[in-house]
Parts: sequence; structure tokens; C-alpha cells
Amino acid sequence: MAFSNRTTERLARGEVALCMATRLARTAEIAMIADSCGFDAFFIDMEHCTISLDDAAQICVAALPVGVTPLVRIAGHHFEDAARLLDTGALGIICPNVSTRAEAESFVRACRFPPLGERSVAGAGALQGYRATPLAEVNRQGNAATLLIAMLEMPEGIANADAIAAVPGIDVLLIGSNDLCTAMGIPGELKSPKLQAAYESTAKACKAHGKHLGVGGIRADVEHVAALVKLGARFVIAGSGVQYLMKSARDEVTALRKATT
Repeated sequence: MAFSNRTTERLARGEVALCMATRLARTAEIAMIADSCGFDAFFIDMEHCTISLDDAAQICVAALPVGVTPLVRIAGHHFEDAARLLDTGALGIICPNVSTRAEAESFVRACRFPPLGERSVAGAGALQGYRATPLAEVNRQGNAATLLIAMLEMPEGIANADAIAAVPGIDVLLIGSNDLCTAMGIPGELKSPKLQAAYESTAKACKAHGKHLGVGGIRADVEHVAALVKLGARFVIAGSGVQYLMKSARDEVTALRKATT
């Protein structure tokens, strides 16, 4: 039997899936930490850190028996990296800055087995626990377990949300709130009517095509997140390992300074 994808299962039930980001981790413990904290998934942020492909793969493999979903955000549209990560344990890929239907289709071609895509077949691997598995079943399991998340980070992507959502094989349209705000000339204005309109139009596109809305970059405002969940968001990026470490360290220093002065 193949390992299951907790996040896709939650999304299929209409539940909210919570995901944390990691840029610091280079060892497998991060999978157990994310699971222990109650996250459904974590993503290795290869777009904004220097983690190697090998380290990312080792972390993904370690996550499979733990049960938390290992995702990777690749650096740009380098889909050869995506395919190798899927072969070696990742259960999903986050693709940054998808702005057109053609880009979404290229993403799917690289990461889905036929008939949805053109991903090269490597045979039974990490997803199957390296158990002997008929090739047809390997391909079926790979397509079923793989979560493809297209990030909309530019106004063009929002304008094309309906066309992107219509692409078979795309599961989630994830709005990168901070990049989108920056591109719209309103950096940091996470409650701007412009951003709200982007959420609403993308939510409508997702609903029309049976896809899931994702939101990132607003985890500090729980009430805002809750409002977006009511709008239809089901994949929610929470904080990162950097943010959690810094918050905990600041709180500790504050407490110790207070106790020792």
C-alpha cells in the first residue's frame, strides 16, 4: 500500500488543511515537529533558502511514515527538480508565480503521470515504501497522492484565475498575499480592498472548477484567516520555522530579562 496524503484527504472532506513553512531545517526531525504541533503539512521553501535537493528529499522521505504531508515549493518553474522530489518522497509541489493557463499546464505535464501529464516513470519508490508494485498502480497512486498547488502572486495570475483553475491536475490556487500586494503597489496592506477582491474572484474560480482556495502570508491575523475560510479558503499557510523560532526566543528573552533585572 502507498502512503496516504493527509492534506488531500482533508481537502476532499471540505476541511481546512494547515501547513507550516520551513527554511531552516536540514534534518528529518522537522517532520515529527510539524506533526507534533498539529499541522497537516509542511513545505520546504526552496524558493527562499539554500537547502539542497538531497536534504529536501531526505526530509520528505522521513515525513511519509510520520503521516504529515511533505510539500516543496520549488524555485521558479524548474520542473526537473519537481519531478525528482516527487520521485523521492514529496507528496506535493508548490509552484510560485503561476500567471497563465499555459504555465499551469506545463506544471501539470511535468508532475502528473499520463493521461494527465507526461511525468517520467521511475517505478515503485518512496510513496510505495519501495514495495514491488505493478507499474499501472504506481502511476495511479502517484497521481492520486500528489498535490499540485499553483501560486497566484501577480495581478495577471488573478485575472487568469478562472483559466488556471480550469486546468485538470491543478488542485489548489494559493494566493501569495505579500507578493501580490507588492505587485499591486500596496505592500503590506493585507486588508486592502484590492487584495480582498483578488481573494473573492479566485474563490469564485475555485468553486466553479472544483478546486481549493489557498491563502498565505496572513497567518498573524487569525480573524482575517477565519473570514477567508468563510469565503472558501481550505489550504492555509501558517507561520515558518524562522517566525516560530524568533517569537519563542523573543518571549524567552523578555521573560528572562524581566526576571533577572
